[in-house]
Amino acid sequence: MANLPKSLVLVGAGKMGGAMLRGWLALGVEPGAICVLDPWAGEDMKSLCAERGMRLNPPAASCAHPEILVLAIKPQSLGEAAPALAPLVGPGTLVLSIMAGKTIADITARLPGAQSIVRAMPNTPAAVGRGITGVAAGPGVTPGQRAAADALLRAIGAVEWLADEGLIDAVTAVSGSGPAYVFYLVECLAEAGAAAGLPPDIALRLARATVEGSGELLYRDAATPASQLRKNVTSPGGTTAAALDVLTASDGLAPLMARDIAAAKQRAADLSR
Repeated sequence: MANLPKSLVLVGAGKMGGAMLRGWLALGVEPGAICVLDPWAGEDMKSLCAERGMRLNPPAASCAHPEILVLAIKPQSLGEAAPALAPLVGPGTLVLSIMAGKTIADITARLPGAQSIVRAMPNTPAAVGRGITGVAAGPGVTPGQRAAADALLRAIGAVEWLADEGLIDAVTAVSGSGPAYVFYLVECLAEAGAAAGLPPDIALRLARATVEGSGELLYRDAATPASQLRKNVTSPGGTTAAALDVLTASDGLAPLMARDIAAAKQRAADLSR
């Protein structure tokens, strides 16, 4: 692919960084073009780098001025890591950050040589190639750099480009944190099933399979709104309608989710301070 970088530095090879890295390799990025910087890299990452011929924690000078520098570290770590990272950024380097809460202005202040910055917020289904990432480009990003960032992010799932960086915190709250809400739904559904008399192991399998199947139906039937899919399951006066009467009450799921999203969005904003 024309948009694949010839040199890329990944800073942080944890769960998300590792998922992105595997997606890039599958996409066709040359392993020899990749430098991984993570002093706490796990054994699986060490093995992957050794097997595929990627450089892991080489001298910093050997991976300076890459086409793309990906920041996949915890946002709280940026201040400590920045002095060592700043010299790596060249005038043509695109900085691609997936750090929650850290704005383009924050990154520019820490990495003053960065002229092109893209902020992205992926989510954990990236590990199976089914993530979704909200992305915003800074003013210095060229069309070619945007295309390169888009190609790398599409290796782990869908991509939504945002006109305003200020929307990233909302993306973080909805899709970045969203998988945790879904997993918690499975927990609660299983617990409720057990409380209704099912053996706990069967209740858990029913809950997991229900969410897995519903997600797949959403994926395969993308043209049908979720509201219509819900109505397709709901017979008037039936069992599903009785349950939805509770979920759609004035103190039901919608206001609870609104509070959840607001709390997560506020926390993302707090991380920029």
